[in-house]
Amino acid sequence: MERKNLDIRKALRVSGIPQWKLAEEYNVSESQFSRLMRKELSVDEKGEIFSLIEKMKKEFKEVNE
Repeated sequence: MERKNLDIRKALRVSGIPQWKLAEEYNVSESQFSRLMRKELSVDEKGEIFSLIEKMKKEFKEVNE
């Protein structure tokens, strides 16, 4: 079985943001987010998630400066 949404998974891994934290920002439960990741997301959904990841990375950087 091929894993879906590898680009999002890689972005999370590289950024160090836990999936549960992203799910919280996306306004879904961790389990619901995990289920969403089972199928390839649309370009719009991915764009929204990547925007959240970038926002969270900036916030993390500001807090740790």
